[in-house]
Amino acid sequence: MDASQDEAASDVRVGRRIRALRLEQGLSLAETAARAGLSVGTLSQIERGLSSLRVRSLWPLAAALGVEPHTLVDKDEGQSNDLYVVREGARKSVPVHSEGISKELLSPPGAVLTGLRVVVEPGGGTGAGPYSHDGHEFGCVLTGEIELTIDSILYRLKAGDSFAFKSTLPHAFRNPGSQRCEILWINTAKPNEVKNGA
Repeated sequence: MDASQDEAASDVRVGRRIRALRLEQGLSLAETAARAGLSVGTLSQIERGLSSLRVRSLWPLAAALGVEPHTLVDKDEGQSNDLYVVREGARKSVPVHSEGISKELLSPPGAVLTGLRVVVEPGGGTGAGPYSHDGHEFGCVLTGEIELTIDSILYRLKAGDSFAFKSTLPHAFRNPGSQRCEILWINTAKPNEVKNGA
């Protein structure tokens, strides 16, 4: 790879990182550009790797995103902020309102689908009543067992079993077993769009 190709690849990598950081914080292109004192067009070109991040833009853009400037330009391929990849050690926890449940976000910030690793401890669950929200859901039980109620029908699922349903149907789940249950759960709704339940 010659110097010009290396520089172009670096611009793309930096742009993707900036966009990932912006999306993680739920900021629009216009909001971020205004905070950094850049035009929307300039920021858009930087994010798409069509324009290099200039030194005079580095500091205000880093401040707008609430990160140290080196975060935007480090060449480390294992960076946690990426549009397409989430490293195991960089997973973010998702706030949960129910006891005995933890969730880690598996999907990167710009993904259309929300991938989650859901762990339900023995006796843990979504509580007394079912909940619903917009979207669709799919899951696969990786370890343990789970009782999943969808539209008043109770399903007992164990490792290897999977499910899919419209999120608008009332649903709830609990772990009736003696070991923790781990589920790969995919949802079309973003975590902050699920107002109730887990």
